Amino acid sequence: MAVNVFDGWDYAIMAATMAASIIIGVYFRFSGGKQKTNEEYLLADRNQSILPVAVSLMASFMSAITLLGVSSENYYYGMQFVAINISHLLATPIACYLYLPVFFRLQKTSTYEYLELRFGPRIRMLASLTYTLQMVLYNGIVLYAPAIVLESVTGLDRLISILVVGLVCTFYSTLGGMKAVLFTDLLQSLLMFGAVFIIIIFSAIQLGGFEKIFTIAQEGGRLNFNNFSLDPTERHTWWSLLIGGAITYLSLYAVNQTQVQRLMTVSTLERSQKCLWWSWPVLFTLGVSTCTSGLGMYAVYRDCDPLLDQKISSIDQLMPYYVVDAMRGVSGLAGLFVAGIFSASLSTISAACNALAAVTLTDYVGRWCTVRPSYMPWLTKLAACAYGLFFLALAFLAEYLGGVLQAALTIFGAVGGPLLGVFTLGMFTTYATELGASIGLVTGMMMTLWMSFGGPRPPLTKLPLSTEGCAHNGTLWEFTQSNPDDYFYLYRVSYMWTSPFGFVWVVVVGSAVSALWRQQQPWERAGRPHPDPALFTPPLAARLRERARGDKVDIQSELLMYNGVKNSKNSI
Repeated sequence: MAVNVFDGWDYAIMAATMAASIIIGVYFRFSGGKQKTNEEYLLADRNQSILPVAVSLMASFMSAITLLGVSSENYYYGMQFVAINISHLLATPIACYLYLPVFFRLQKTSTYEYLELRFGPRIRMLASLTYTLQMVLYNGIVLYAPAIVLESVTGLDRLISILVVGLVCTFYSTLGGMKAVLFTDLLQSLLMFGAVFIIIIFSAIQLGGFEKIFTIAQEGGRLNFNNFSLDPTERHTWWSLLIGGAITYLSLYAVNQTQVQRLMTVSTLERSQKCLWWSWPVLFTLGVSTCTSGLGMYAVYRDCDPLLDQKISSIDQLMPYYVVDAMRGVSGLAGLFVAGIFSASLSTISAACNALAAVTLTDYVGRWCTVRPSYMPWLTKLAACAYGLFFLALAFLAEYLGGVLQAALTIFGAVGGPLLGVFTLGMFTTYATELGASIGLVTGMMMTLWMSFGGPRPPLTKLPLSTEGCAHNGTLWEFTQSNPDDYFYLYRVSYMWTSPFGFVWVVVVGSAVSALWRQQQPWERAGRPHPDPALFTPPLAARLRERARGDKVDIQSELLMYNGVKNSKNSI
């Protein structure tokens, strides 16, 4: 499906969107201090307002993947997935009050500097390399997603679409620092909401009322919120979405470099926590709106599914197909829709390039080389450019990963869960050692990657679809599930359980190895009797401070008693 519905107004809107993002990047590049330091380029001088940071937190990962993936998810599999938004609310206070204070007290550029302070240099390097793998794979998909849209509504070949999006993203992410990223996210987030609202409004007009969307969705079995099964092989249930969604959220918003770096751009911990709290309603609104857009498209195509009718070749093309089909007669709307998809990916790619550049200069170059401070900003921009070009190369492989939504969540589950486990071992225990954390991370990654990509998985079973209303003679399609016994059990486990599995594996294995093979902790190697409370989550840090004060009082009491006995002997 590649039909050019763009006219002059559509191209003008697209060009204006790209120009606005670039202008903002140029403005922050040459205004003020002109990014003379890495502190300004990577952390925006730590003096930003709450609103742009809160919106930017949402835009980081909820980009074109959200718009394309969630809408098609609700169309073909029902609205059960919307429950994941509740898991985000449950996980937000955990990220705010248990993880974030640790990073904010340390004020480090890279989150993986924490791991060296808590464990040692080896686990820091291992974790930063793991994060780099995670972000490179994810952003290849992010770059691929808008290429689907451009191919669908402009008629451009997918190869050209990927090149257009990739090169513009690379140029912008190299040019703009964190200030540019934050403020362009405001514009780009508005365009994301605009793209979703266009779908909802047009489908409601076609159906004759907004309420018809939910009436028809109910008749088609799309309002399926009642799956409370404990079976881990069922793709989406309340338990898998709440638990898996919470662990995935924490792996992104509690310890991920991209998000923590943004949370560090404000002046105080309280303001940073407010940013995280305010990002949830923005994220929730976008999630529910995108789910509703999927139901709206289902209500329109309930009698003639475009996938079965061979109008599209994958479910990720559903939303752009609707734009082509419904809006070809309205000048400018297709351009606004594509601008929303494009802008969403632009913000994600630029943030990823910025974060990966920070990790590269701090965790790799800074450890192995001595670089003059005046060269650091230029090396950081060079690293950001290199990552953008690398994302471009990987985007051509993304089409082999299946649906973009499941592919993205699978990658984050396979990598994010084990990484969250390592940080949790460090912040919530005093017994975990570098050896235990390292073995836990490596084996946990091996297990989750094996579960995710180790073998054939059962085909997904869609809800009933129909082609009865198509131009040719159609029928109602009932999909039957294949025999699950034909597949290895771990390959049948829902991708939503991958992240909790990796998290629990790292915590359990890391604890066991730490208990079996005793290893000196960093504070013991430094000759200090107690660990630094700043390295631990606030409840544990408070207990450590109490213990240190108690030991200090005991020592002072012993000294007073010793001095008293000594003085009495001298007097005798």
